[in-house]
Amino acid sequence: MPSSIPTDSSSAIEPFATRHVSQVLSVPPQNRWLIEPLWFKAGVGILGGHAKVCKTHLAAELALAVASGQPALGQLQVSSKGPVLFYGAEDALPMLRARFEDLAKARALSLDHIPLFLLDVPLLSLDRTDHLLRLRAAVKHLQPRLLVLDPLVRIARLDENSAADVSALLGDLRAMQRDFDLAVLLIHHARKSKAQNPGQALRGSSDISAWSDTNLYLSRKNQRLSLQIEHRFAAPPPPLQLQLSSEPAIHLSILNFDSPIVSLPNDQNLDPLQQQLLQLLSPHRPLTTVALRSLLHRRKQHVVAALNRLQELNLVERTPEGWRLPS
Repeated sequence: MPSSIPTDSSSAIEPFATRHVSQVLSVPPQNRWLIEPLWFKAGVGILGGHAKVCKTHLAAELALAVASGQPALGQLQVSSKGPVLFYGAEDALPMLRARFEDLAKARALSLDHIPLFLLDVPLLSLDRTDHLLRLRAAVKHLQPRLLVLDPLVRIARLDENSAADVSALLGDLRAMQRDFDLAVLLIHHARKSKAQNPGQALRGSSDISAWSDTNLYLSRKNQRLSLQIEHRFAAPPPPLQLQLSSEPAIHLSILNFDSPIVSLPNDQNLDPLQQQLLQLLSPHRPLTTVALRSLLHRRKQHVVAALNRLQELNLVERTPEGWRLPS
């Protein structure tokens, strides 16, 4: 089909700006994280899962951690503390306050001086221009480090299966992230049917999982919660095993780590599985090969090969109780 653009019109049009790649400001690895190694400092992403798997509770945990600067889930380092704006469409404000009060009590914090703000509107519909502009104005006023929207189905009247509808909404949220240099966490539901990978389990258009810098997937099996993590720009850590505890107040805790998680550099000599094993192991509590396979959901031959390679590099050691990092 012939082009409808006149060939002689280009000289009268101002071209888009360009910049040589070497002149783009680089970001040091230590400055990339909001919560290390869970969420990027100015990243957008999805927290997905089926109903009643504690998605809102996990989002509240992350929100309180960023606003307070205290470790998320008691262990994950907050690298960029700042105000948080939280919208929970399915919880009344008193219920959200009670949820955050429980979390603050469990973390020995007081909400009074923590910059955590709730969006106080009965309805948020970002497919409406006036609602989108008012949200942008609230973000501009508060300058939050993190914006949490819970859930996708309640913040816009759209067809989740329409790529056009979904991409328009997600494009507006991406623009907000770039304009105000903030992180955006969007909660979304999973399909009832099973899928080969977590990204395919999300309801609606595939644009939803493709949009994200990070995807978090919560699932429940035998009363145990598992959090799988996907990153666009970093190797994923191993799945986190979580537990909902009621003492001293309702909160989530990590079961398979007894020390803060540390982000490891992407060493060219270590593949993603080897890096995951290093993050999973500690010097104090050995883990058997069977336990490591269960946590990583990988085949025995792959886990054994990776452990042997790490042992050759003197990065892990084998004891009668299992594998561990050198003391």
